Amino acid sequence: MNHDHLKAKSPRRLKFQQHRNYHLILVTVIALLIVGAYAFYWWHFSSKFVVTNDAYVAGNLVPLKAQTSGTVIDVRVDNTQFVKQGDVLVRLDGLQAQVALEQAEANLAQSVREVETLFSKSEMLRQKLASQEAVFHRNQRDLARYRSVAVDGVVSAQQIENTEFQVREQEAEVNQLRAELGGSEALIRNTSPADNPKVLQAIAQLKYAYLDKMRQEIVAPISGYVAKRSIQIGDQVRPETSLLIIVPLDYLWVEANFLENELVHVQPGQPVEITVDLYGSKVVYHGDVLGLGAGTGSVFGLLPPDNATGNYIHIFERVPVRIGLNAQELQANPLRPGLSSFVRIDTSLTGKSVLQPITPVANYKTDVYSHQLENADVLIHKIIEKNRQSKQ
Repeated sequence: MNHDHLKAKSPRRLKFQQHRNYHLILVTVIALLIVGAYAFYWWHFSSKFVVTNDAYVAGNLVPLKAQTSGTVIDVRVDNTQFVKQGDVLVRLDGLQAQVALEQAEANLAQSVREVETLFSKSEMLRQKLASQEAVFHRNQRDLARYRSVAVDGVVSAQQIENTEFQVREQEAEVNQLRAELGGSEALIRNTSPADNPKVLQAIAQLKYAYLDKMRQEIVAPISGYVAKRSIQIGDQVRPETSLLIIVPLDYLWVEANFLENELVHVQPGQPVEITVDLYGSKVVYHGDVLGLGAGTGSVFGLLPPDNATGNYIHIFERVPVRIGLNAQELQANPLRPGLSSFVRIDTSLTGKSVLQPITPVANYKTDVYSHQLENADVLIHKIIEKNRQSKQ
């Protein structure tokens, strides 16, 4: 009976083994297909790209600070507002600045009058010296004649002696006048009442006071959006007091932080695709690698690492990569500094050497402060002409 039972089971057991072998072959084929598909994807796609989600939108954050002291009496902007270059954003009281300017104007007027007095004094000393020299030379000639006829008894010895004393006295007076004239002319030599050092010093003080008065109105150095406004009416401000931040949104870029072992093939000029959490994967920005950071983030930290001390643990550092954004895409879908980004760089295309970044030349400038002294020269000329002796 056992022998018949084994014969009955053999076909069933064989069928089971065949079924199991079929599953094993199927699983193996599926695994090989998956591995092959992944290898194909990696070879043709993934190996050509490096990606990171440690990336953020960056931009210029322009701090607006006070340039002089005063009390805030007018705040004309608030957060999220757009301001244009040159707009007055904050006004200070300006009373002390006005008093200082009036004092500087009076000081300049007084300096012009004093210099005019020096010119008049020098002219007076020149005339007085010429008169004294004429008398001195005349007495010298008289003394010479007296001495020539003294042997004939025409002139007494007493008269000759008196004339000699007069000549010595007049010579001393002439020398004294020459010294006084030299000292007076030293103060005005090669100058005029308009460019005398004393007047120039007063002009500089007036310009400083004028500039301080103009800076009571704090203007926007660039166009952009107001952020982090911290100033309030009544606040006392001093130079370097932070008032607010202006953020221009027309020029932004992405700072992507890649692991050091991912940067072997990353080069400036390679194309980049960027998505941000704000718009999701539906909006894709296209940019280019502009350049690689000159060091890892850790070396620029407040406390750079010192691996020569203590225990050492090897970790992969990250290097910032600057990525430019397309201006038209940025205009169509505006971004803000600090937004999280996902970056994918196509390393299959050859770019430039990492020592040749293509970051555009910075052209950050403003001319709003260069016009603050425009009317100061007109005021100075008016004060000088009004107080010159020839104009009185």
